[in-house]
Amino acid sequence: MASRTPRTTALLIALGTTRAVHAALRGRAPGRPGRWHRSNYAGRTVDLYAGPATVLGAAAGAGTAPPGVRGAVALAVLAAGACGAYDDHAGVDDPRRGFRAHLGALRRGEVTTGAVKLLGIGAAALAAGALLKERPVDRLLAAVVIAGGAHCVNLLDVRPGRACAGVLALGAPGVLRGGTAGALAAVPVGAAAAVLGADLGERSMLGDTGAHALGAALGAAVVAGTGRAGLAVHALGVVAATAYGDRGGSRRPHE
Repeated sequence: MASRTPRTTALLIALGTTRAVHAALRGRAPGRPGRWHRSNYAGRTVDLYAGPATVLGAAAGAGTAPPGVRGAVALAVLAAGACGAYDDHAGVDDPRRGFRAHLGALRRGEVTTGAVKLLGIGAAALAAGALLKERPVDRLLAAVVIAGGAHCVNLLDVRPGRACAGVLALGAPGVLRGGTAGALAAVPVGAAAAVLGADLGERSMLGDTGAHALGAALGAAVVAGTGRAGLAVHALGVVAATAYGDRGGSRRPHE
């Protein structure tokens, strides 16, 4: 029973906090209403409340981790969510998508919101990796896994429920593990489960805000419970998945 307690606690805190924030935002969101609504791929109007709700839910769930870990995970989740939120709101009219488009613009001297997001998430992942691992090689691999996880989940967010379902599928094996790694894997699973119904029902969507935060949380869970060989395998996996997904990066989430 004791081995299940940290996982259950983390999952319930992430799920409950996400639901509470999502309900609060639906009741009274700050700013003008149009700021929080988008047209999805089918032309239906959906809100973006699931994004900040999952960010705060995942950050709250990470608070159950040991002191040496919780700060690193919270940093990765909050920074990824903040960078995603910046792109969701400031980059809404920019048609460019994918690494190549934004890095190409950066080489020409133009700093796009997508470039800010890529660099910001990368910097936060490096900082989180430095907090979670001791050796330089492990820190670098950890950063790749955390940042790559964030971008991979965002690539899934092109149809209702797909990113949330992906987080549940990818996180479930980790939840079966014991200790800190299992508890951390339960965090994005709980947060994603809380908004899955609203996402599938085309009432709300994660946007870059929630997708990046959930992916960073998944990556941090992998890092916390994996040695160098496992980190290398996961790093190669997320790099390959990101490169493959970048070919179809011209669509906005749910559009």
